[in-house]
Amino acid sequence: MEPKYSLLEAKQKLEAYCAYQERCDQELRNKMKPWGMYSEDVDILISDLIQNNFLNEERFASAFVSGKFRIKRWGRIKIRQHLKQKFISDYSINKGLSEIDEQEYLDTLNDLIESKNRLTTAKNKWDRLAKLQRYMQSKGYENELVREGLKDLIG
Repeated sequence: MEPKYSLLEAKQKLEAYCAYQERCDQELRNKMKPWGMYSEDVDILISDLIQNNFLNEERFASAFVSGKFRIKRWGRIKIRQHLKQKFISDYSINKGLSEIDEQEYLDTLNDLIESKNRLTTAKNKWDRLAKLQRYMQSKGYENELVREGLKDLIG
């Protein structure tokens, strides 16, 4: 089967794709799969994009962490899992996660607990705490931090 695009056409399309927003290696490979590109050509294109600074794993991890934390209000655990699914290196993941301000992280956690608490209906306070705990875990926050945040509600 012949590739859908020539090497030059594919390069131009990928450069535009990367210029629009930060991308990772895996996203580009997934993008090229339906194009029927040869694996050697895929590797050539990706190395060219890295050399020309269209593709940068650390920059991608930083942008991903920032967006998921500030916009979706995800915790570190969920962000780490999603970056792992994109085959991002531990070094880049840790570097991206280190950019989250600790006080801002705790404030976001407490804001989420308060807003979810107002919306939660439960038979008793233990059911309420269990629902809040599960919700915060689904958002990717660490158990110890969630327990600390829920202590005020127990009293």
